Amino acid sequence: MSLQDFSHKAVEDLSEAEALVELEYLASEIARHDQLYYQRSEPEVEDPAYDALRQRNSAIEARFPHLTRPDSPTGKVGAPPAAGFAKVRHSVPMLSLGNAFGDEEMGEFTARARRFLKLDQDETVALMAEPKIDGLSASLRYEKGVYVRGATRGDGEEGEDVTENLRTVIDLPAKLKGSGIPDVIEVRGEVYMALADFTALNQTREAEGEQAFVNPRNAASGGLRQIDPALSAKRRLRLFAYAWGETSEPIGGTYGEFLTRLKGWGFQVNPLAERCETLEAGLEHYRRIVAARPTLPYEIDGVVFKIDRIDWQQRLGAAGREPRWAIAYKFAAEQAETVLNKISIQVGRTGSLTPVAELEPVMVGGVTVSRANLHNKDEIERKDIREGDHVVVQRAGDVIPQVVRVVTEKREADSKAYEFPKTCPECGSHASREDGEVATRCTGGLVCPAQAIERLRHFVSRDAFDIEGLGEKQVKVFWEAKLVRSPADIFTLEDRDNVSEQPLASQKGWQAKSASNLFAAIAARKTIPLERLIYALGIRHIGQTTARLLARRYGNLSALRQALSAAVDRENEAYTELVNIDGIGAVAADALVDFHAEDHNAEVLDALEAELDITPFTAPAATSPISGKVVVFTGALTQMSRAEAKARAESLDAKVSGSVSKKTDYVVAGEAAGSKAKKAAELGVTVLSEQEWLDLIGG
Repeated sequence: MSLQDFSHKAVEDLSEAEALVELEYLASEIARHDQLYYQRSEPEVEDPAYDALRQRNSAIEARFPHLTRPDSPTGKVGAPPAAGFAKVRHSVPMLSLGNAFGDEEMGEFTARARRFLKLDQDETVALMAEPKIDGLSASLRYEKGVYVRGATRGDGEEGEDVTENLRTVIDLPAKLKGSGIPDVIEVRGEVYMALADFTALNQTREAEGEQAFVNPRNAASGGLRQIDPALSAKRRLRLFAYAWGETSEPIGGTYGEFLTRLKGWGFQVNPLAERCETLEAGLEHYRRIVAARPTLPYEIDGVVFKIDRIDWQQRLGAAGREPRWAIAYKFAAEQAETVLNKISIQVGRTGSLTPVAELEPVMVGGVTVSRANLHNKDEIERKDIREGDHVVVQRAGDVIPQVVRVVTEKREADSKAYEFPKTCPECGSHASREDGEVATRCTGGLVCPAQAIERLRHFVSRDAFDIEGLGEKQVKVFWEAKLVRSPADIFTLEDRDNVSEQPLASQKGWQAKSASNLFAAIAARKTIPLERLIYALGIRHIGQTTARLLARRYGNLSALRQALSAAVDRENEAYTELVNIDGIGAVAADALVDFHAEDHNAEVLDALEAELDITPFTAPAATSPISGKVVVFTGALTQMSRAEAKARAESLDAKVSGSVSKKTDYVVAGEAAGSKAKKAAELGVTVLSEQEWLDLIGG
C-alpha cells in the first residue's frame, strides 16, 4: 500500500489500513523535525507546516483511537534545557497546546470536552479567549509574595534557571501586592519583545555592524538566555502572565477570576482576554483579534481558548503533552514562491531516506528559508516535484517549510521527473521499501555510517543519556577514528585513552581540560534510569512515553529482558502481557521483541549492563490505595467517561491494562461488563462496581 494513494484523502475517508500506514509516517516525520529543532538547532520547517503534520496526526488518532501509536507525537513537549544554565525541575509540568486551524476543529474541541465530562448538550461550556503571544514561556516562583526563582519551559519537565535574567523583564513584579497571595505560587507567562523595541534593537545592531534578528521571538529567546543579565536588560523584554504551576492554595473557581487576581498582584494580563459564553461567541472574538492583529504592538500567532471552569480543567487533565481543556486556534500559513535547485537525500538513524528540497533562499513571514522537507518518494511523485521547478512554500511550525505545490506553468520544457535513488547515498547499499511502509530504507544496517552515527547520536542525546560535550560532531569524529563504534565503547573510552599512544588531550581540538571534562560527563552517566536506557536504544516505535511505560511495568532491565525473551513465542503469556499494556499494542511489542531477539542487539545490552548502573524504575511514593495496582475497566461507566476513568487511575499511580490476567488487581465493571468481568471472577480477581471504585479512590 502506497501513501501516495491516499495521503490526499480527508481523514474521515481513510480506511483503517490507510490510517495505520499514515500514522507511521507522521510519527517518524514529526519525530525527525523535533530532533532537528530541539536537539540539533537545525530546523527545516516553520509553524504552519509542522502544525499541519501534527494536526493530521491528531485527526487520524481521534478517528481511530485504537491505532494510536506508542511513539505518537502527542506525548512530547518542548525542547531539552540548554547546557549553559543550571536545570530546574518543574514541580508541575509545563504543557504545550494542541492546535486548531478551523471552526470545525474548535467545535470538535468543545465536543470532546463534553464527551469526556459527560455533559448534557444544554450545559454551558464557557471559554476564555486570549491572543497567543509569539514569545518564550517562563515560570516564576514566588514565596511569601517575593520572586525567588524563574525558569524556561525546557522540555516541560525540566527547564533552565534564568532567575536573574527574568528580573530584568519590565513587567515582572519583584514583590506581589494586594491580598489573597498564596504562600507559594508559580506564575507562568510568555516573555516577548514589543515590536517597537525590536525595531530599535535591530537599528542599533545594524549601526554597530552586527546582524539583525529575524523576528522578535528569536530576539526575546536569545535575550533571556544571556549569560550576563545586564545584556538581557538591554532587550527590554516584557511579560504577559496567563497560568499557574505549583500553588499552596486553590486558585479559584474560574480562569477569568484567576486573571483578575493576577492583575491585582501586579502582573500584566492581555487586555484582549475575554470570556465567551458559547463557542460561537469565541469564534467571533477570534475574528476580531485577527482583524486587530496588524495594529497590535506585539506579534501573535493565534488565539488560545481555555475552558473557564477550573474544576473542569482539573477533571479533563492532559493527554500526553497537551491539556484537554485548552487549545490554540492558529492563524493560516504564509506562503512564497521560489526555485527548487536540487533534491538531496538525508539518511536517518533507522535507515530512512528523506528527500530535502534545496531552495533559492526566500523570505516567508519574516524568516529566510532555503530548505524544505519533501517527506518521501510518494510525496515527490504525488506533487510531481522536479529539480529546477518554481514551487510555492509555506511556513509550518517552529520547525521546517513545506513545498505546497509546483508552479507548473513556469516549468522548463526539458524538465525531467525526479528519479528516487535505489541505493543509499552514504554507503551504496540497496534501498528498498517494505509492503505497507512509507519510507524507503537503506538495507546497510550497522555497515552504513549514517545509521550507525545517527544511532549513537540518539544514544547520547538530551532525552537519552544526555552526555555533556558529546554531541553529533564528537560522535562522528570518534566513529571515524574507530574509537566509538557501539554504545558501550563510550563508557570504556577513558580506560582505553589512558593506555593510548595518542590520547585525546593530544589531538586537534582537544586539551587536557576538555578531555577531562568529557570523561567526567561520561562517568556521571554511568548511572542511568531504566526508562532513559530503553529510549536511548533507538528501537523503532519506542519513544519516551513507551519507554516509561515499559520501565514502570517491568521495574528493572533483567525482568524486561526475561519477558522479551519469553515473548518471542507469540503464544506465550509474556507476549500477551506486553501487548496488553495500555499504550503499547502489537506494533511496539513486535518491535521490542524483534529487537531483543537479534544477537547483536543482545550483545549491545550485555556490554552496557557490564558498564552501567541501571537504576530500576521508581514509582512515586504510594499516595493512594491503588498505587502500583493493575486495573482493567470494562463495560459502560455512568458517572464518568472511560477516558476520564483511565486518566484518573493513572494519575493515582495505577497501571491500566487492556486485558484481565492473574496479575490484575482490580476489574472495574460498568454496565454490560461481559467477558472481562467473567474472567476476573474465574481468576479470583477483585471486581468492583463503578461506585465501589469511586469510593476506593476517594471520589
